[in-house]
Amino acid sequence: MPISPDLLEILCCPRSKVPVQMLSEEQLAALNGRIEAGEVKYQDGSTVEKPLQEGLITEDEETAYRIDDDIPIMIVEQGIPLT
Repeated sequence: MPISPDLLEILCCPRSKVPVQMLSEEQLAALNGRIEAGEVKYQDGSTVEKPLQEGLITEDEETAYRIDDDIPIMIVEQGIPLT
């Protein structure tokens, strides 16, 4: 189930306060390819081991956040730096 538009409207990056939007299918596929190659780390430095089923991305495309079981994981340390 996708995130409700009302919730998406109020969510923002907990670190930068930049609004977020859903990852597109293309962005999700590219990120998951990098995860499978072992190239992606969370903000805290730990390796992202599990591909994302859904995710959010900041509007400046600097950080992604996973969505697990329809719950956005909006924790600074669990952000995925994209740059």
